[in-house]
Formats: sequence, C-alpha cells, structure tokens
Amino acid sequence: MANKMRLKPGLLNSGACAPVRGLFIRGLGTVIACSLITAPWAAPVVLAQSPASASVSANVNPNAEMLLEADDLTYDYDRDKILARGKVQIFYDGYTLEADEVIFDRGSGRMFAKGNVKMAEPDGNIVTTQEMELTDNFAEGFARSLQVDSPQRTRFIAESANREGGNVTTFNNGLYTVYTRQPAEKPPLWRLRAQKIVHNQEEKVIRFEDTQLEFFGTPIAYVPYLSMPDPSVKRKSGFLTPSGSVSSNLGYGLTVPYYWALDPHYDLTVSATGFTKQGALGTAVWRQELEGGKYLISGALISQQDPSAFTTSSGNRRWRGALHTEGNYVLFDSWSLGWNLTYKSDRAFLSDYSRAELGSTSDVSQVSISRYKDRNAASIYAYAFSISQEDYNTTTNAPIGQFAKVGSKLQDKQPFVFPVADVNYVFDQPIAGGELSFDSNFTSLTRAETDAYSVNGVNRYRGVDGTFSRWSVNTQWRRTLIDPIGQMFTPFAYVRGDLFFLGSQDKNVTPLTDEAFVGRVLPAVGMEYRYPFIASFNGGNQIFEPIAQIIVRPDEQRIGELPNEDAQSLVFDTTTLFEYDKFSGYDRAEGGTRANLGFSYKLQLDSGEYLSTLFGRSFHLSGRNSFAKADLFGSSLDSGLDTRQSDYVAGFALDTRRGVTLGSQARFDSDDLSLRRLQMQATGSYGPVVSTLAYAFLDKQPNLGIDKKREEILASSSLRIAENWRLFGGVRYDLKNENIVQDSGGLGYDDEGFSMSLSYQQDRSRNNGETVNRTFFFRFGLRTIGDTQVSSSGGL
Repeated sequence: MANKMRLKPGLLNSGACAPVRGLFIRGLGTVIACSLITAPWAAPVVLAQSPASASVSANVNPNAEMLLEADDLTYDYDRDKILARGKVQIFYDGYTLEADEVIFDRGSGRMFAKGNVKMAEPDGNIVTTQEMELTDNFAEGFARSLQVDSPQRTRFIAESANREGGNVTTFNNGLYTVYTRQPAEKPPLWRLRAQKIVHNQEEKVIRFEDTQLEFFGTPIAYVPYLSMPDPSVKRKSGFLTPSGSVSSNLGYGLTVPYYWALDPHYDLTVSATGFTKQGALGTAVWRQELEGGKYLISGALISQQDPSAFTTSSGNRRWRGALHTEGNYVLFDSWSLGWNLTYKSDRAFLSDYSRAELGSTSDVSQVSISRYKDRNAASIYAYAFSISQEDYNTTTNAPIGQFAKVGSKLQDKQPFVFPVADVNYVFDQPIAGGELSFDSNFTSLTRAETDAYSVNGVNRYRGVDGTFSRWSVNTQWRRTLIDPIGQMFTPFAYVRGDLFFLGSQDKNVTPLTDEAFVGRVLPAVGMEYRYPFIASFNGGNQIFEPIAQIIVRPDEQRIGELPNEDAQSLVFDTTTLFEYDKFSGYDRAEGGTRANLGFSYKLQLDSGEYLSTLFGRSFHLSGRNSFAKADLFGSSLDSGLDTRQSDYVAGFALDTRRGVTLGSQARFDSDDLSLRRLQMQATGSYGPVVSTLAYAFLDKQPNLGIDKKREEILASSSLRIAENWRLFGGVRYDLKNENIVQDSGGLGYDDEGFSMSLSYQQDRSRNNGETVNRTFFFRFGLRTIGDTQVSSSGGL
C-alpha cells in the first residue's frame, strides 16, 4: 500500500516542518508530516525568484496542496531531507511527477527526481528523462537528456534543458519535430536541429538559433535564426512562410506575407510580392467575426513596370488591381444577409495575378437576403457579372449588321440583375387531403447591348438591350392515393400566371413584341400512376415499377415574342422525364397535353449493393408543342422533345460497395435509336489505385449553330506507390478532333507532419488550341512550421 503525504507549496525551505514523533507506518518507523492548520507558510515561498518568474508565481493557487505517494517515505533529520522511493507520484496544482526516487532538500527548497522520470504539465506537455531537478513549486528546473511531447504531437529532444520562472524553457543542442499517432512505429521524416531552442510559454513563441532543417537525418538548409508560434496557438502575429512564382509576363516573383492577430475576433494579413518584370504587388486581407456572422475585405494593387507585356489583353495598363468583400450576417427572425462582391480594374487581373489571394473572388458578384424555415423559404438576390473573357470579334454573315461582330462588347452584353425575389411556401395543413404549395418569382434585369448571333440566316438572341421584368406565381396541389393492391395514384393540378414588363431599347429585334405589359395564364391538371412490384429473395429484393403521367393544359402563349433569359438550357433525360414543366426557368412555360411513360428497375442487396435503371419516353398528345417552336434563343429546338414522339431516354446507376460506382444518362433518336446524347462516369478504387473515367457525346444541333458532333473523354487516376507517396495524373481528350485538350501529372507525399506535391498541367482549351498554357506547381508544407509553394505559368 502506497504511503501518502500532503504538503503546502514552499514548505521545504520554510523551517516549519518537524518530525512527528510517534507516527509509525509499517516498515518505515518515524516519518515526517506537516500541519495543514498552522500557517507560517500559508503563502508560497519561491526560491531565487526572477522578474520573469514573479508573475508566474503570483498565479500559483495559494491553497494548492502537494500530494506525495510512494512505496517508501523516509525523513533524514540530520540532513533535513525527505526521501521517497518506489513508484513515487507527486500531484501539485495541475502538475504530475512520476519517478523511481525523489529527494526533497528542505535547505535549498529543491527536489531531485531520478529514474524513469515523467512529468505531466498543466498544458498537456509530457516531459521524460532520467534525472530532473526542480523547485518545490515547479517553477524552475534542470534536466539532462530529456524529451518533451505536446498535445499537438510535437516533440523536443535535447542534451539538457533549463526552466526558469515556470515560463521559459531553454533546450541546448536540441531537436524539434512532429510525430504521428504511433510515434514508436513511425519515426519523423524531418526535424529542426538547433544549438539553442527557447520556448516561452507565456508569450507562446519558440525561437531557434543556429538551425538546420534535416530530412532523413541529412541537413538540407541552414537558418541562423527562426521564430514561430507555439503549436498550441491558432492565431499569432508574425511573418508567414514566403512563396515564389515564375511567369512569362511577370517574371520571377516572391511573396512575403505578414499576419496581425489584432484581436480574437479580427485579424489582418498584408503581403508584398515582388516581380522582376512588373514591380511590386501589394495585397491586404481583413477578416472579422461578429456575434451574428463574419465578413472579409481584401484588395490588391500594382503599378506595372511593363504594361506592354499584356498587349493582347485588357491588362495593358499601368495601374491594375482588385477589391473584394464577402460575408454573411444573421439579421433577425431567421433572416440572413450574404454578399460576395468583386471589382477588378480589368478582365484579366485575377488570372494574371493569381498570387493575390483575396478570398472567394468570382466573376459573379451577388448580394442576398434570405430566410429558410422548415419547408418554407424567401430570398432576394442581386447579381452583376464581370467577365474574364476578352473580346474576340468573330465576324458572321448575320442579316442585321449590328450582329456581325458577335464577340465584341462582351461586358456590355452582361446584364445587371435586381431583384431576383423568390417565395416558396408549403401549407402546414392538408387541403382536400393533399399538399398545397405556393411559389413566386420576380426577376428584373437591365442590359446595355444586345447579344445576338446568326444561325442559317436566322438571328438568335442570348439577350436584348433594355430592361425586362417578370413576375411569376405558381400554386400547386397534389395528393397520393394507394389502393389495396399497391397501385399509387397521384392527382395534381397547378395554375401558373406570368406578367412581363418589357422595356426593349433595340427596335431591330423585330420578333420581340412591342407591348409594354404582357400577361399569360397556364392552368394544368394531371395524374401520375406508379405500380411497384417487389420480388424478395434471400439476400435482397427487386423492384419493378411502371410509371405513367399525363398532363392536360392549354397551349403556351407568346412563344418567340417574349425574352428568354433563364430557360436557355434544356437537357432532356431521365432526371427531367417526369417534370411537370421541363423548361429550366420561368421565362418559358410548357403547354399542350403531354404523356410521359417510363419503366424503373431496382436491385437492392442486403449488403448494400444496388443497381438502378430507368427507361422512358414522352409523347405530345394535343395542342401546340412548346419544344417545336423556337423562342428568341432557340433553346427548345434539337432537344429531343420537338417531335410528337420524343427521343428515348435511359439512366443507369450502379454501386458495388467495393469501390466501383457507375452512372450514365443517354438519349436515343426516336426513329432509328441512334445515339443523340450520352454521359457516362465511372469511379473505382482497387488496392493502391483510385481512378475516374468520364465520357461525353453530343450530337449535332444545327438549329443552335452547332454543325459537328462533340465527343470527349476525361480520365484521372492516383496511384499509391508507397505508404505516403502517390502518383497522379489526368487527361481530357477530344475524340472528334483527335487532340489533347488538357493533361496533367504529378507526384505527392502526405503524412501527419509533412506534405509535398509537384505537378504539371497543359491547357489548350483557349483560342481553339492555338495557345498552350503550361503551369508548374510545387507545394511544400511542414506541420506547425508552415506551407510554401512555387508556381510557374506561361503560354506558347
């Protein structure tokens, strides 16, 4: 049974302790004990207190007790020492000390631990050594051949170490590194070797003097002085790791960032990047967290030394820069404000100066106010578009002269959109036994230049000069009924109304109606039928499900006389087969009576594997086919729905639960089943290999000016060649033109303490493949030290 003793801090040199006669513990005889009531030493006594340790000692809990446990406790009255032997444990104010033997010297107020010494500090550090000398309040000490492990899995190893004031630890001839979760099984890849390492726990800074960076025990770099935050610190002012770049237009570049941790809730990062060809680029990023959200403000500015390096782009100017802000904030009653705004001096700044890390910059700036609660939502958005593409001035034989240069004035052709207001509401209580919902959308946009092109002598319009607004309201009801044999009947009905406010400034767009206000109403009723058959077997089940849907409604009104801004993209496949309205936006509204038929099959295994397929077709039964008559953009033509009997669509999905997944969407011609559209993707992992393969085929769309078939394949793969090493690469290949659009490759290493990657990419997607943009990228990161990177880019 271990013997215990409770002591007060500072008692060893207080002179207040004396042997307690007559106190006998079996096997020990007379032992020492001190009263906890008399208080000559109620306040701690500190030995050789320095100014640095005064504040630390003042923080010692004056009521803290020291608990000593050992197999054998002996008091040496002649030398005024206490000896503890055998499984010694000392507990004091968050510290725990374990050793084979501890000697308390009351005369000097110090204790000496020997044999398998292990000390746990209040901050979680673990110190291990064979011998250690400490003051009785653990504020100062000395040890030889010690190791210190932190909760952040960092490690100090040194020939000797001194601790002063309970705050500053100096490691002599020390090593610093990180270790994995199994340190004994996996030695560190890198380490810092220094003549002196000073760890200031109050300032939370580690300083290295005469330092070498070693990999596999071999020095690769020397730094006379290095300072970094304590690994426990998440935010600390100071210089961050520099990074470099090489560019054909910018020259060699070096970025040096400095981080200011001004407050727990806000900070500032400033960076200076020097380019040998263009001068100095300055950037600043301010971040702040608020009680109800957070925001970021950033900016970059440069006065270019050689603007003529950008003669082929809008970057041919002296001053260039960008401003950016983003954030979100909770206002009241679940309403939130969000924004992401970017202003740039020219179209190419963000791509030319990609070193300027300003946040989530985008060509689309937006501001929103939104509220989401349960199944209901409301939002208001504003959008502005600042493109990166340069004007290309491609001449066509459009019948109207102003459309001859379709690639000119591209920025003026971008709209400013405000507002886009949506309300989506689902009533809580059933109406006539079914679900009643309400949707509303109001969109208004302004464009300064008509965006048009010609197809076979017919003008198509992506957008028209002027201001256009539309208010759409849709009320929908549906209910699902299941009969005794499992048939599912879902009757539904909706009424949609649209009101257009037209302010066209381009009188040459003759198809567009000259009315200022145009309204349309489109009611619809329909029924959806499903009859799933379930066949169970030992290990899983199969589901066979025929699906039929019919929708009855009047014809779409004003086709080709109204603008189409948000419904220009139309993809007919199994994901849209049973949509009530297959158009992608509000500007078009599907009309006429239509039937959609399909058959679904699912195979599900108890072990998790599944196979899902859907095959179907759509039929226009009566009225005007909305997809057969072109709007101003012509988006509905060549969609596969523009004939009375649509093309066939099929979808397929497979998950083997063994690392292989497959998915595809296909459309086949209604007459000869020839392939019109196909998208396939497969991912797989087997052993050290992880791969993705994607294939896309798009048939000609002559009504949209696309006279050639398009066919591409995209492949990427990663190969783990060792425990932490991987090779990776990818290629995008144009099968029709027989050329490589993009290709990339690289080598990477990642573990818990070190990461590195080297990659190379070629991109020929711009300018019809005439320009090849090549990018080299090297990233190097040491955990707790920092990351850096070097990149080069240029076009040939």
